[in-house]
Amino acid sequence: MKLTTRSRYGTRMLLDIAMNQEDGPVSIKDIALRQEISLKYLEKLMRVLKKEGYIKSRLGAHGGYILARDPADIPIGDVAYALEKTAPCYDCDERQNCCPRMHVCLTRTIWEEGAKALYNKLNTFTLADLIRDTSLCPKNQPDSVPPRV
Repeated sequence: MKLTTRSRYGTRMLLDIAMNQEDGPVSIKDIALRQEISLKYLEKLMRVLKKEGYIKSRLGAHGGYILARDPADIPIGDVAYALEKTAPCYDCDERQNCCPRMHVCLTRTIWEEGAKALYNKLNTFTLADLIRDTSLCPKNQPDSVPPRV
């Protein structure tokens, strides 16, 4: 039950496309520059998101990527799940049967319930919610200083 950079970067990439596709398909190179993410890594994420039906590609000189769905129809939990299911298995991952004690483990149920709760909570947010919240981002406020992390 771990969210990796796949989820975080994939969500940022979708948000970038949503916010920049008004003038046509968005170049993956432009996304990489704006988001400061490796082009190679974004290409891997693009393949997954395209296969899952979140984005479409257009070829040609003015090609790039656009959303395949309305931002309000893209739940963040579903995006995270689509990207994380290809990640290395974690302790109680039923999909990959990686723990030899999986079928006799007495604590497995709580880890499964925790994972379900995480994705269900993330699904209460959509890409449209993130677009609306960009106005709250400190970078978009002219006189504000970003918080220290």
